[in-house]
Amino acid sequence: MARKILVSAGEASGDLYASLVIAELRRAVGELDCFGCTGPRLRAEGVRTVVDAADLAVVGLVEVVGHLPRIWGEYRKLVAAARAEKPEIAILTDSPDFHLRVARRLAAQGIPVVYLVAPQAWAWRKGRVKALRRNVARLLCIFPFEEDFFRAEGVNATYIGHPAAGLVKPSLGREEFFRKHGFDVARPLISVLPGSRRGEAARHLPALLEAVRILDRRQAMNFVLPASANTGVRFFESRMGDSAVRAIEGESWDAMAHSTLALAASGTVTVEAALLGVPMVTFYKVTTASWLMGKLLVKVPYYSMVNLIAGRRVAPELMQSEMTGERIAGEALRLLGDADERARMVAGLDEVRRRLTDAGPGEAPRRAAAIIRDILEGQVAHV
Repeated sequence: MARKILVSAGEASGDLYASLVIAELRRAVGELDCFGCTGPRLRAEGVRTVVDAADLAVVGLVEVVGHLPRIWGEYRKLVAAARAEKPEIAILTDSPDFHLRVARRLAAQGIPVVYLVAPQAWAWRKGRVKALRRNVARLLCIFPFEEDFFRAEGVNATYIGHPAAGLVKPSLGREEFFRKHGFDVARPLISVLPGSRRGEAARHLPALLEAVRILDRRQAMNFVLPASANTGVRFFESRMGDSAVRAIEGESWDAMAHSTLALAASGTVTVEAALLGVPMVTFYKVTTASWLMGKLLVKVPYYSMVNLIAGRRVAPELMQSEMTGERIAGEALRLLGDADERARMVAGLDEVRRRLTDAGPGEAPRRAAAIIRDILEGQVAHV
């Protein structure tokens, strides 16, 4: 008999990570009947869609307000589906504003919750720890410093390694990738990575296009923007005019792997760039109101996950008002023109890569699947 499981992922990286876990879980326990909040990767794994993850892809403390009625409707739809279908377990991935509320309702229904990708309660909104402790059977951490923090707070947390370790690699060689997209192999390639959600990409794009104009005037280069499944190429093509940037559908790992430099929105993509050893300039911008509120709440020495993992400034961070076309281009030109600085950054990124791969390639989804199997088989007590 198929094991019935609710699976929910609110954004592109969560969709990928959850799909890897479902694939491993199917190998570990056999037939599954999965439903929930899905993106394209989970749908490809056969998870039935109750809510489309694209409808939840909103970022920012203030930006989310206008979308609350729609998100509330999707939340009610998912909780109602859980009540009707009575899954044996729920796997919730990232997106804590949405999923911690879902977890509370599922726990009240007696459904054990496994939470993949820990909320960054070590940086801000520590009150989330109470919700995790109360409603989550097992928290699966993907960064090495998180397990000790959450266990000290009474949360049943386990470090499983990073799901992208061993997975992030190009599928094409450099010459093949350049030939496929008509790039000049004699010119450096710059990856432009504005973010996987439409809202953040639209905020970041003007400064990035200005940076590209400055860089293009200084040196002949190739510029590529690998569009995520949540945005799509047309979203960018309609906004870029006669820019030198070529938007392509997906292929972000190939684009980054063969790039001399990446201009990367702070988030999962910076971790992927680190795993590929690609020097980068990181940035992020939200509304002024969200930034001011966040400054009061966030207590971390760095904003970029690459720098947090390294425990020092490996990649430049241009946040909020610092994120201008001129500043991005300036940092990019500095890295492109200084071989020693590039070498220092590559060494720092290699240190980050080693920390993220210490569990072994492919181990994170397998470890997650083993924990979920044990809960299903009653070998681990439920909360």
